Amino acid sequence: MKKYLLALIGLFVVNVALAQGVVLSDTYVSDDALTEEPVVEEPFVAPQSSKSVVSQKSGGYVEQQVKPVFRGVVSNDLSDPLFMLPDDRFLSDTFVNFIDSKLRLGQYIGYGINNNFVIHASMLYQIDFTRNHENGFSSTEFGGIYRMNHGTGQSHIISDVLFGLKLWGSSHVRTPEYADSSYYAGLRFGRQFAGLTLAGTVKSTWVFQDERGLSYIDFIPEAYFRFQYDWRAGLGFDFRKSTNRFLLPNQGWLNLKLLRQYGNTQWVGRFDYEFESEEVQVGMNIKILF
Repeated sequence: MKKYLLALIGLFVVNVALAQGVVLSDTYVSDDALTEEPVVEEPFVAPQSSKSVVSQKSGGYVEQQVKPVFRGVVSNDLSDPLFMLPDDRFLSDTFVNFIDSKLRLGQYIGYGINNNFVIHASMLYQIDFTRNHENGFSSTEFGGIYRMNHGTGQSHIISDVLFGLKLWGSSHVRTPEYADSSYYAGLRFGRQFAGLTLAGTVKSTWVFQDERGLSYIDFIPEAYFRFQYDWRAGLGFDFRKSTNRFLLPNQGWLNLKLLRQYGNTQWVGRFDYEFESEEVQVGMNIKILF
C-alpha cells in the first residue's frame, strides 16, 4: 500500500513541476530540449504567425506546433492599444455611438503590410435628433501606422508613429470630426505583458477651415487587461487641449470598455464620460480580423 501511495505522490509532484514549467515560461520548450542546455528566456515579441518545429524521435519525425499561450493571445487581440495588423490581413471595425441626442454610425477598414505598416480608412455618419438637424457624413479619414520598434532585444518598449488626413466633410455638422479638412500626427508607445498592456499616445490634429479653423492635442494614457475565458477590459483617459475654446473647449474624457473575444472577432461595449460638460457617450464595436 505504501508503494502505491509513494508512486501516486511521485506522479503528482512530477505533474506539478511540469505544469509550473509550462505556465511560467513565455516560450514552449520540447521534451528533448529539457535534457540539453538550459533555455534562456527571451523578451516577448508578439509574432504574426505560428511556425512548426520538426524534431527527431525514435527514428521518426514528429511535427510539433509552437504555440506559446501569451504570444497567441496577443497576436489577435484586436482592441489591444498596441495591436499591429499582420501582413496581408484586413481588420473591419463597425461601430455605433450615441452622444448628446446624436447617433453616429461608422466603418473602419485597415490593411497590414510587412508586419510594420498599416494603412486604414474610416467614415462616420451622424443622425441628429435635436432641432439643429446636423445630419451628414464626416470627413473620410485616410491614415497609417508605422511600427518603429517591436520591443525586441534589450528594449521591451513598443513604439508607433500615427498619421493621417480627413477630407470632404459635411458642412452641416459643426464638430472637428466632421470638419472639411484636417490632418493629424502622433506617437504611441507602451509595453505588453501576459495579462496587461500599458500604452500612451500623444496626438496633434490641425483643422484648416476659414471659419472653424483650430488645432488640438490629445494625451491618452491607457491600461488594457486580459482575463480568462477571452474577456478583456480597458481603462483610459483622453486629455484634450484646444487652441480655440469657443469652437472646441478643453476636454477630459474617461474611457471604459468591456469586450468578449470569439476567435478573430470581438464584441466591444464602450462607455465614455466627459468631466467638464458631463456628457455621456455609449457605443458598441464589432471587430473582425480577416
